Amino acid sequence: MILVDDAGGILPAINHSPWNGATLADFVMPFFLFIVGLSLGLAYKKASCRVLATKKATLRAVKLFFLGLLLQGGYFHGLNDLTYGVNLEYIRWMGILQRIAIAYLLAALCEIWLKTDDIVDSQLSLFNKYRFQWFAVIMLTAIYGSLLYGLYVPDWKFQIPTESLSRVYSVKCGVRGDIGPACNAVGMIDRTLLGSKHLYRRPVYGRTEQCSISSPDYGPLPQDAPSWCQAPFDPEGLLSSVMAIVTCLIGLHFGHIIIHFKNHKNRILLWVGTASGLVALGFILDLSGMHINKALYSVSYACVTAGAAGLLFAATYILVDVCGYRRPTLVLEWMGMHALMIYILAACNLLPIVLQGFYWKKPENNILRFVGI
Repeated sequence: MILVDDAGGILPAINHSPWNGATLADFVMPFFLFIVGLSLGLAYKKASCRVLATKKATLRAVKLFFLGLLLQGGYFHGLNDLTYGVNLEYIRWMGILQRIAIAYLLAALCEIWLKTDDIVDSQLSLFNKYRFQWFAVIMLTAIYGSLLYGLYVPDWKFQIPTESLSRVYSVKCGVRGDIGPACNAVGMIDRTLLGSKHLYRRPVYGRTEQCSISSPDYGPLPQDAPSWCQAPFDPEGLLSSVMAIVTCLIGLHFGHIIIHFKNHKNRILLWVGTASGLVALGFILDLSGMHINKALYSVSYACVTAGAAGLLFAATYILVDVCGYRRPTLVLEWMGMHALMIYILAACNLLPIVLQGFYWKKPENNILRFVGI
């Protein structure tokens, strides 16, 4: 993610896809959610007290949510902007850490409460033990699909605040089941429940050919650009986070395989079989019209990315646990143990912002300017 933030504008192949499709950057968030779910399977395999475990999971999720609110809600304004503070009228409620917190909490509650005491000695018994969790996956996917394709999206308006006055723009919709940037149910739910002023103001569809003459990068608007090109849209919104929870629950299933199957061959076959099936299902859905889309967190996107995460995990397991090549992964292991801290310091620009606080005579003469940033 750090590489994407710093070099995505230079190398479009690793930048987020402007709308449909997926690039390397679009696999980062679901990979993280996948491994969060897998870790939960190990952490709660022997929860002695369900109530206490629930309290701890809830407290951890609340802390992570408010950390995300602090880092991505607008408190730190960014590089070369020597101000801070939040205008509560425009604070961004959702974000990356907030989505992880929600997915973590729901997956943790499923693992704590939605499993039976059945003994696992086969694939079928594994399914039976966690059948209520799979029911939750089906229900969440059904809710997402029914809302995305069933809700009617009316015409809507939004404002762009300026120093002098705010200009109001109108967007024509009046459709149901649209999955384009302007008239999808994901954006409508966020505008209705969170408010347009509290959404991400630099949406990824601003890099489409309709919205940028420098597409696939951000750039000036074309002369005939539609009004929605300037509208806010949150890539970590409410409805799209439903499928993020599903990704976390799929990772949880991979953790269950570690717990209940001790043989390398059995683990690898189950992982590869499940992951390959997810990837195949995702591409089938994409070809049938349910396109791979990170901004909407479509069902096909969830399947392909979760399946890819499972295949990568299986390959890493073979390399490290089966073949014993641990030394090449020591740096990655250290990064995994300190992932949140690295993300906060680097990807959220906290370290560069702190470095800006040290300057010579004038705030502009800071360390970052000295090294050319």
